[in-house]
Amino acid sequence: MAKPAAQSHIASAYTYAELGDGRAQHAALAEECALAISYNDLSQAVMMVSPHHLEDFAVGFSLGNDLIQSIDDIYDIQLRGLGDSREARLQVSSRAFWALKQQRRQMAGTSGCGLCGVDALEQALPALTALPGAALPPLEHLTGLRERIGEQQQLARHSGALHAALFIDASGEIRLCREDIGRHNALDKLIGAIARERIDTRSGFALVTSRCSLELLHKAVRAGIDTLVSLSAPTALTVDWARRHRLNLIHLPHHSTPRVYSPAPDEEERP
Repeated sequence: MAKPAAQSHIASAYTYAELGDGRAQHAALAEECALAISYNDLSQAVMMVSPHHLEDFAVGFSLGNDLIQSIDDIYDIQLRGLGDSREARLQVSSRAFWALKQQRRQMAGTSGCGLCGVDALEQALPALTALPGAALPPLEHLTGLRERIGEQQQLARHSGALHAALFIDASGEIRLCREDIGRHNALDKLIGAIARERIDTRSGFALVTSRCSLELLHKAVRAGIDTLVSLSAPTALTVDWARRHRLNLIHLPHHSTPRVYSPAPDEEERP
């Protein structure tokens, strides 16, 4: 089962007044901080994240964004700073650092106008290695899952405004739960936790509480996750890519049977 979040990460209470009332009331708000990520002292990115499970995030961000190929390329992670400004300093292998510098060199000059040019298009629509394919999870593992997710979201229960990513093992039990203000960050944290705990992803599936977009598919495929379940419907492009890369993609609606978008159903079975 997923471990509860540390009490030190429970959201702080803030006062507010309802418009037209004026009386002070209290509400917990989700926390966030700026996290600077560097590799061998070379700055790579600054991300806004929820300030918990930051080592998981650093590992998952590195793997999910194809900055390193394996957790074994990471030799050390040092977290520094407090409050709203923090650092994650990673020491990586010479091979990984060389590849990272090559990638940065290819990206040079594209930041001023966002996604532009051939290199940027290759980042948005990267070449991915298709998964080997896996059996769909049994229906009973998805039955009542929405309710069980709520029990695992320790932070969201206090403040709301948080996405979650979870790993459900081969027996249908929730093994890991990671939360963050960003849906990409939540999945990065889950991928990092899976890698750090050396969990075989072929024996279960991942679930995201957010909309399932193409970027989340990229991360799942790179992490070797065979099945991705989302509480919100996927985009059309995500379904196309899931079918192309043999990722099982399932939408878990509120009040109806889970919908399998990938693999595609046989044409003969369609009405």
